[in-house]
Amino acid sequence: MLLFYEPSTRTRHSFELACKALGADSVSLAAASSAVAKGESLADTVRTARALGADAVVLRHPASGAARCAAALNLLPVINAGDGTHAHPTQALLDLFTVRQRRGGLEGLRLTIVGDILHSRVARSSALAFARTGARVTLCGPPTVLPPAAGTALGAHVCHDLATALRGAEAVMALRIQQERQDGGLLPSAAEYRARWGLDAARLAAECPTAILLHPGPVNRGVELAPDLLDLPQSAVEAQVRAGVAVRMAVLYLLLGGEAA
Repeated sequence: MLLFYEPSTRTRHSFELACKALGADSVSLAAASSAVAKGESLADTVRTARALGADAVVLRHPASGAARCAAALNLLPVINAGDGTHAHPTQALLDLFTVRQRRGGLEGLRLTIVGDILHSRVARSSALAFARTGARVTLCGPPTVLPPAAGTALGAHVCHDLATALRGAEAVMALRIQQERQDGGLLPSAAEYRARWGLDAARLAAECPTAILLHPGPVNRGVELAPDLLDLPQSAVEAQVRAGVAVRMAVLYLLLGGEAA
């Protein structure tokens, strides 16, 4: 059962397609149109999913730690499809897969992640995952959304100057500015952000002309990315979306009893 307490296009539908490709049935629960809107707790929703015959739960939730809490009930296997600002594990897996397909390996890769690091579960999961494969990760963004401790926690280098962070990068991941997770006042205007930390063809050509371009989506064209960047040969944004189905098929297969190759 897909339990999505937040809007989603890529993650939700790739899990649905992954289930279909594996010959499994998926049932989607949107919080706004379920008993959750009447006050049902997450624990009771998971219990209901089990009672309805679900074999596993794919959970997207606005609260950090929600997936761990659901898994701790020991009722059903739980796949974390994104919890608050904490983690998005399957996104990290598909990012690794996408870059490995393009580059052939991950050891020694120089990856720069640019944007709202503080509120990004993708930044956390992907930075940790790439670092564990031997990649060298640099985090870049406005100081208000990139605390110095982030580098230590995620095994990455912190840099607030975009040109320096991009120099020599072999892969660059841009992040969306997550206004919905902020109380306001942490970021400059969209125009100032674009001028100082937005990616465009000139900046990439000057510092890392062959870098693989990544973005977890949805893309705010003209803010974190210039509109024409997605059309460049090195853009792997659509490849990430395609990889999402295969990676989530593998996760479901292994979780529900398949054997590792």
